[in-house]
Amino acid sequence: MVEPLDTGTDELLAHIEEGVAVLTLNRPQVRNALSDTLSPALRTTIASLRNDARVRAVLVTGAGSAFCAGGDVKGMGARRSNPANAPSIEEVVADQTRRQMELTGALYALPQPTIAALPGPAAGAGFSIALACDLRIMAASAFVTTGFGNVGLSGDYGASFFLTHLVGTARARELFFSGERVSAESCERLGIANRVVPDERLMDEALAWARRLAAGPTVAYGLMKANLDRALHQDLPACLAGEAEAVVRSSQTEDHREAVRAFVEKRPPRFEGR
Repeated sequence: MVEPLDTGTDELLAHIEEGVAVLTLNRPQVRNALSDTLSPALRTTIASLRNDARVRAVLVTGAGSAFCAGGDVKGMGARRSNPANAPSIEEVVADQTRRQMELTGALYALPQPTIAALPGPAAGAGFSIALACDLRIMAASAFVTTGFGNVGLSGDYGASFFLTHLVGTARARELFFSGERVSAESCERLGIANRVVPDERLMDEALAWARRLAAGPTVAYGLMKANLDRALHQDLPACLAGEAEAVVRSSQTEDHREAVRAFVEKRPPRFEGR
């Protein structure tokens, strides 16, 4: 059963199927570049998923032959050409920080497992959106690029954070400074992509993966995410304490009790996310 989700715009398509919320950036004529309509819709929709009991995994993809080309460069020029009543630098920085936190920050912080499926290029802030997901699956012909230097910008939406943690600081610096296109094969080798599949198999493989996650012990997955996030910033004693709390909490779930019953009865567990 497919349940449509109202995003308020055709620039973002969304539905739920088998516990998976599928979000499709839908501006294929401009390689799904972000806009003043698409970006707010993404923020609102991501926020709505967090506490939606129907959603046990999230899949983000792009319509047509691209994932997301990042910001609309023509739109940037139009906004900067009108200095009338321009806000202060401090106001602009505060607003940009909020926008980032409510998009890639919120996507990264979702308790559900998240997958980005890249049918084609992901560039700039579009690459950041893919990096904010837990997992990435790429079509063989897809590529990624930081792209920020090509338009004289330093980067945003968490690209420096996500990429540094995935590939290390030296490689992240190289990718930022060069803006080179990184093929799907190279992304898999670097650890940016978890899986690369033939172009025609992308959505079938991505949906199958998302459905498997949605059928899993999603309370435990959320606690796993918290543990793994903590490991990026804190020392071993803090991580051990966090793991202790999480494993005790997960041991109290119905999913854990069901897994024990299934083990004894020699059958696959039927998790419900409780």
